[in-house]
Amino acid sequence: MRGQKLLSPKLAIRLIFLLLPLAVWSCKKKEVANPAPDVTLKSVAPFPVGAAINPWLLKSNFNYYGRVATEYNSVTTENVLKFDFVEPQQNQFDFSEGDTILNFAKARHMRVHGHNLIWHNALALPDWVINFSGNTAAWEALFKNHIETEVAHYKGQIASWDVVNEAIRDDNGAIRNLDVNPGDGSIWRRNLGPDYIARAFQYAHEADPNALLFYNDYGQEWNSIKLDSMIALVTGLKARGVPISGIGMQCHIDINMSQANFKIALQKLAATGLLIHISELDISVNPGNDPNITYNYTLQLQQTNMYQYVVQTYKNTVPKAQQYGITTWNVGDADSWIPGFFKRKDWPLPFDSLYRPKNCYNGYLNGLKN
Repeated sequence: MRGQKLLSPKLAIRLIFLLLPLAVWSCKKKEVANPAPDVTLKSVAPFPVGAAINPWLLKSNFNYYGRVATEYNSVTTENVLKFDFVEPQQNQFDFSEGDTILNFAKARHMRVHGHNLIWHNALALPDWVINFSGNTAAWEALFKNHIETEVAHYKGQIASWDVVNEAIRDDNGAIRNLDVNPGDGSIWRRNLGPDYIARAFQYAHEADPNALLFYNDYGQEWNSIKLDSMIALVTGLKARGVPISGIGMQCHIDINMSQANFKIALQKLAATGLLIHISELDISVNPGNDPNITYNYTLQLQQTNMYQYVVQTYKNTVPKAQQYGITTWNVGDADSWIPGFFKRKDWPLPFDSLYRPKNCYNGYLNGLKN
């Protein structure tokens, strides 16, 4: 423009070199000032939070994979380390899908909880075990070999195990042999005697002395007889020097659960001095099997409040040194066992079928923070 003095080329270059450091410093300041990542469950939790996960969904569903990686710092092997997956034929072990979960978790510095070594349920036992006809010594050999082989494969990699799952009857609190429901007795109790539980813990400990070992069961919040029997079982094992580390409280509950009974159960379980793991949490909204139900705001609010209550009560009732964490039984509603098992509509988990956070996710978050 007329009347304006232009800079000489030398002066212009000199000014560029003088101002360049200021520009770089300004860019660095903007990088530092970027907003923090969104709040997640693991970012606010004072103890590990996790989900039981499915390796095929990890490999096939990007949204599932991302949600697990983002929200959790602990994972449980939902089904793939149960007896029928791991040893489908005698002495033929398959750890491939368990290894998938382990490798995913190791890459993200997540804790792995193994589920489960010994369970009576025929759905989790291969035919060769169900039809096995050996004597007591042969039964003991297959029992011991399965536990030791599986735990040894993951020695130093899986932090903890549900060693024995659901060994107590619902009706009278006895160790399962036969049960109130036909076909629900324990093949292990019938062939190995009631002390098979103690030996399962001993064999697991010998295979990995550093692994934490849990007894896992359901119903403590609604069945006081079963709760007392479970406490008697684990305290008896502990008194004998059996290497038991903790208790898994499954918590397959619904929006009508007695909150008072839940708190009493937690207090009694914590009084054992063992680690307490809410190991399989989900909260149903359709316990009455209503075929016409809709997931309306009222049900969502009840579920949100119950998630907050459960998480907050665990946090405030169980001594911090005994808080092993909270694990939901899978991630989103599409993955839940409840609709298929009970043949009903239900929405029991913190994420919907597309892995978007639901209202009850906020209840979970609030329970962790308060």
